[in-house]
Amino acid sequence: MFTKVDKSRSLQDKFKVAMLSMMMHADFLDDEVLVLHFVSDPGSQKLGEKILQEFLKDATFKYEVLFHDELALTHKLFPIVEAMQKHFSAGSGAYYSDAIFFLSVAMHLIMPENITRIVQLDLDLKYKTNIRDLFLEFQHFPPEAVIGITREMQPVYRHTFWQFRKENPQTKVGEPPPNGLPGVNSGVMLLDLGAMRNSVLYNQLLQPNNVAKLAEQYRFRGHLGDQDFFSMIGMEHPQLFYPLACGWNRQLCTWWRDHGYTDVFHMYYHCEGPVYIYHGNCNTPIPND
Repeated sequence: MFTKVDKSRSLQDKFKVAMLSMMMHADFLDDEVLVLHFVSDPGSQKLGEKILQEFLKDATFKYEVLFHDELALTHKLFPIVEAMQKHFSAGSGAYYSDAIFFLSVAMHLIMPENITRIVQLDLDLKYKTNIRDLFLEFQHFPPEAVIGITREMQPVYRHTFWQFRKENPQTKVGEPPPNGLPGVNSGVMLLDLGAMRNSVLYNQLLQPNNVAKLAEQYRFRGHLGDQDFFSMIGMEHPQLFYPLACGWNRQLCTWWRDHGYTDVFHMYYHCEGPVYIYHGNCNTPIPND
């Protein structure tokens, strides 16, 4: 997602950190091409093309840069995700209420069929390893999985599913790892578009009546767009997701620690193993190491 970047110094700074760190570690085989897709508005595209020209001038591998028009994609997306927005948006006019922030949910219906796999990445990331290694995680998908994703590292869904949890005190929904269902974070996602297209179950879950049915079943009302949708269906159908190691999306935000969940926060936030990608969500500074 690369929208409104021309109007935001903060987004420009995040973009530079993300791209410079990605390029620093990037290494590909001779016959491989890194294809970078940006969903953008005209102003941001113009700025992005200028910055990318500088960042990629010394690249030692083959690459392509493709810009997709935000309005054109929104036009295609809206009929598919309109029903979702009332369940997973902050409200009319809010940031996540824009249809484009449900792009990952229907990426398989929007992108050309010759694109069979895509990695979707937030802008506020810093890479500590070769981005090619993340793409190789597709090889580990079990048969029914359509999306690779990391768990949420804050008690977001402990909070959001409060009513369901109150009515079902023995539930694992919203509970911390390793045995609970803490929900997922959409900052780093592997979308197997071929598998998404072929999954009868996944496409049934996109239908408005099924979205409404699950939202009612779980007493769910969110505000984080695609992440909320994936977290909700993951409570019911975990087989659709390949769990990426937490180090592939090491979220740094600690907002919920200071807003009512100090006693349990560490159980969600803890992440063992190497960090491959830092995620400076909620504007959290990313370490300089």
